[in-house]
Amino acid sequence: MQAKGRVHKYGNNVDTDVIIPARYLNTSSRAELAQHCMEDLDRNFVKTVKPGDIIVANKNFGCGSSREHAPIAIQASGISCVIASTFARIFYRNSINIGLPILECEEAAEKIQDGDDVQVDFGTGVITDLTSGKTFQAEPFPPFIQNIIDKGGLLNSLKG
Repeated sequence: MQAKGRVHKYGNNVDTDVIIPARYLNTSSRAELAQHCMEDLDRNFVKTVKPGDIIVANKNFGCGSSREHAPIAIQASGISCVIASTFARIFYRNSINIGLPILECEEAAEKIQDGDDVQVDFGTGVITDLTSGKTFQAEPFPPFIQNIIDKGGLLNSLKG
C-alpha cells in the first residue's frame, strides 16, 4: 500500500484542539469534522487539501486531549498519511484504530518542506520526497498493524 500527495507542513506540539477545535465536538459527522480540520492553525487547510495529501510535522503531533475526533477529521479531510518526528501516544493509537497511517521519521519531518510532493511505501517504510529526490527510512508497520490500516480500522479488521 502506498500514499502519494502534496505536503502540508506544521511544527512542534500540534495539539488536538487545533486539529479539530472543541466547538465542533458535538458532531460525529466525518464531513463536518473535515470542514473544520486545522482551522485554528491553518485557515487555508480545508481550501487547499486534496485527497491523498500528506501532513508532515515535527515533535509531539496530536498532543492534548485524547479525542478520536482529531484523527477522524484528518482522515475525512482527505489526508492519506501523517509523518512526524514523534506522536502523542493516544493520538498514535487512535489513528491506528481508525485506519489512518502515521509514520515516525525525524529526518523526513525535518527535511520535507511545505508543498513538496511525497510518496510513502507503507510496506517498506520508505518515504520519498519527489520534489527534492531525497528518501527517508521510517519503521514499517508490523503486519498486524498494517492489517488494521488495510481494512480501514480496528473494528473492520475484527470482522470475519
